[in-house]
Amino acid sequence: MSVQSFTTPPIVSPQEWDAARERLLVKEKEMTRARDALAAERRRMPWTAVEKAYEFDGPDGRVSLLDLFEGRRQLVVYRAFFEPGVHGWPDHACPGCSMLADQVAHLAHLNARDTTLVFVTRGPQPEIARLKKRMGWTMPWFTMTDGFDVDFGVDEWHGTNAFIRDGDRVFRTYFVNNRGDEAMGSTWSYLDITALGRQEEWEDSPEGYPQTPPYQWWNWHDEYPAAQSAAQATT
Repeated sequence: MSVQSFTTPPIVSPQEWDAARERLLVKEKEMTRARDALAAERRRMPWTAVEKAYEFDGPDGRVSLLDLFEGRRQLVVYRAFFEPGVHGWPDHACPGCSMLADQVAHLAHLNARDTTLVFVTRGPQPEIARLKKRMGWTMPWFTMTDGFDVDFGVDEWHGTNAFIRDGDRVFRTYFVNNRGDEAMGSTWSYLDITALGRQEEWEDSPEGYPQTPPYQWWNWHDEYPAAQSAAQATT
């Protein structure tokens, strides 16, 4: 389609374009600072204890909500729709959930911040395995067996819940859905909704929260285990 088929913005010189971009950049930086401030406020949200014993079916059998953490401190759970009655079944998950799944960054970066991401749905494990293979998805994906979706606001619409654990005690720390959920997928978007955030020194977090210098913990996704082993060897 030619740009002549619709009304375009003004065509200007490079100097005028740079000036327009600088004016917009002021507002963009304001938005970035506002987003950081919102994330800081999110880290100060109260927690609520998860008292029920939820169970899920996984590739290796029945597991608990605590098991989904995989030993890490934080857990992010995306409720996808892949089940009878959902558009696309049984060949596909819902288009929106599938688009989000396509956007999920390599999970090694989240794991390096002591955070696990999983998908949950009502579809059975054999169908999930087939779907993941077809679509090239690698995130852990479990089948809900009880009222988890109803209790956490994701029975009728997709959404992302964040949890943290203290030993065997699990707490819900945040929840996002609708338009807020469509922006998820990057490592930063997930960390920014967790109780501990990105865990970098520049963040405004409560005293005592784990933090390291930015860039110091960043690594190639296939080098994290080696880096962690080296760190453990020097402690």
